[in-house]
Amino acid sequence: MGSLVFVVDDDASVRKSLDRLLSAAGYRVQTFESARAFLARPQLPAEEPQCLILDVRMPGLNGLDLQTSLRNTGSTIPIVFSTGFGDVTSSVRAMKIGAVDFLTKPIDEDELLSAVQRGLSLDAELQQLKSLMSMLTGRLSRLTPRERQVFALVVTGMLNKQIAGQLGTCERTIKVHRARIMKKMEAGSVAELVRMAVKLGSAVDGPPSPVTAAGKPNQGRLRLT
Repeated sequence: MGSLVFVVDDDASVRKSLDRLLSAAGYRVQTFESARAFLARPQLPAEEPQCLILDVRMPGLNGLDLQTSLRNTGSTIPIVFSTGFGDVTSSVRAMKIGAVDFLTKPIDEDELLSAVQRGLSLDAELQQLKSLMSMLTGRLSRLTPRERQVFALVVTGMLNKQIAGQLGTCERTIKVHRARIMKKMEAGSVAELVRMAVKLGSAVDGPPSPVTAAGKPNQGRLRLT
């Protein structure tokens, strides 16, 4: 299944020419005459990289409004704007909230295809990242609250003895927790566990330890943001 490019433009001749150009380049293409028609399309899970070519000036919901709506609902689909009006303000606004490019009509075909390819490459990277994060958060959910506390301290470089002192338990117990963490997170080394923690960010943090709750300093706490 090839990459999918959406075209949203109220000009039928533009939709037809872009459909022909993109299809010839090997992409699957879906065209829409308005932003609302695009929003009303069946929402299917993305199985391939996607990109949106979006006209700025359209009746009703314009291109910039659609971009804002998509971002507000969590959509990360890369957008290539096209417009017959060289509006600098609109261009700046579009780029600030993540547009791949802002092209002025008549659009150079090579320039458009280059922008679309950048958008599709970006979407492929985003999909891979989402898949990785879903996998890592799934593994993290296997950990008990205590194991998450230990995880957060292990990746700071603390030794088992130090972690035991931090959490008010014995070193042997920490060794057991550590082994279980490595197994549940499917990590082959502490270095790999650290890389996972960096990707997961603050989600790694477990509940406050008993020592911290008692009012003593919690010097080893991991705060990844």
